[in-house]
Amino acid sequence: MKFAIVDVETTGGSTSNSRITEIALYIHDGTKITDELITLLNPEMPIPEFIVRLTGITDRMVADAPVFPKIAKQIVEMTRDCVFVAHNVSFDYKMLRSEFRRLGYDFRLPHLCTVSTSKILLPGHNSYSLGKLSNALGIQINGRHRAGGDALATVKIFEMLLEKDVNGLKNFIHQEVNPKSIHPNLNIDDIDNLPNKTGVYFFYNDANQLIYIGKSKHIKKRVEQHLRNTKTVKGNRMIQDIARVEFELTGSELIALLRESELVKQNQPIYNRKLRKSLFPVGLFDDLDANGYLSLSVQSIAKRNDEPIIHFSTRKEGLDYLTYVCEKYNLCQKLCDLYKTNSACFHYTIKTCNGACVGEEKVETYNSRVQEFIDGVIFSGKSFYIIDKGREKSERSLVWVENGTYRGYGFAPYHYDRQAPIFWKRYIQPQSENRDIKTIINHVVRKKEYSKLIEI
Repeated sequence: MKFAIVDVETTGGSTSNSRITEIALYIHDGTKITDELITLLNPEMPIPEFIVRLTGITDRMVADAPVFPKIAKQIVEMTRDCVFVAHNVSFDYKMLRSEFRRLGYDFRLPHLCTVSTSKILLPGHNSYSLGKLSNALGIQINGRHRAGGDALATVKIFEMLLEKDVNGLKNFIHQEVNPKSIHPNLNIDDIDNLPNKTGVYFFYNDANQLIYIGKSKHIKKRVEQHLRNTKTVKGNRMIQDIARVEFELTGSELIALLRESELVKQNQPIYNRKLRKSLFPVGLFDDLDANGYLSLSVQSIAKRNDEPIIHFSTRKEGLDYLTYVCEKYNLCQKLCDLYKTNSACFHYTIKTCNGACVGEEKVETYNSRVQEFIDGVIFSGKSFYIIDKGREKSERSLVWVENGTYRGYGFAPYHYDRQAPIFWKRYIQPQSENRDIKTIINHVVRKKEYSKLIEI
């Protein structure tokens, strides 16, 4: 496997209206550098002053440099059958693709990001920017913010990553979507321009019918996974049906979950079969046994007429959680329906159960621990706001629960908390509650998957 390790300097940060001023390209065979290309480029536009101050590259320096079309063929030939590697690969890769697009050429390679890969294989660093990570790893950059120096530092980081991974970084390589395998009406450029942010995405067929709704923290990455999913009959069929993709940013993963659940039930897309019915068919229930002890059990919701304490997607998920609760609150295996017996539970025999299973522990004492657990996971009667990320840095997301009932969500300006919570309702879009919505909120509250929770 060959790798093309690249760094580019540009006239700005936007791939749509910026041009490359310098490129460094090192071809690596997994052991050593085998070829290289380092050159200034004439961007055919003025270089902004702040870029000059950052890189030191001036209009005079690039005046006699080649324009991109002069080296385009060389880049294609050098990178053929390579994996494209860069530090924050999305920027360098998009810049090169943008330059090639101006020539009418669709430049595509599998690619690998040394930032995201380093976070997994080289954990524990305060920053993964090229300068700070290189400094932490003892890598000296000769020519910071110049393509040659930055690319060579990326080579050294890449070699460290190769040493760390026994699979040769194969699991970190991002495969490109093949334009020939998708619906002819689906614009591959639209897929390339999708944001890697949190939200909900929508697939439409060529008759403009909504066929699938999904949510993700990384919309672009998740959509591309769908378009590469050729291993299943359903995956192949969906790929052939997707003619258009739209998205809605939410910032908050909780709001993405709420929107997905709500919209699937409203629209009933043909590929969302699992979400048409309840996502959570299993529940954790509490009952009083013949001796007055509060018992807990995981059961099918369809077999009960009452509301469970918590909902689960599968019975196994429920039993795993109940086992954790049993240990955390020192509850009895038998009374949690985890140990079938007519006598004492196993924990009692090894002296880790206080004996509720054989009537040795007082009912009031045992039930108080069960009630402590229940009170901690339900929000019946409580009013609060869940605060999390917004769609952009200048806002925050709000989810409102009033007297135990979900009221809706919204987005508030960053300084929203200068006002008392009573005024936050103005930002909320009213929504209806259902069983799945309540379970999603309960799950997020229980796992504390949010920035802040403000009780009112």
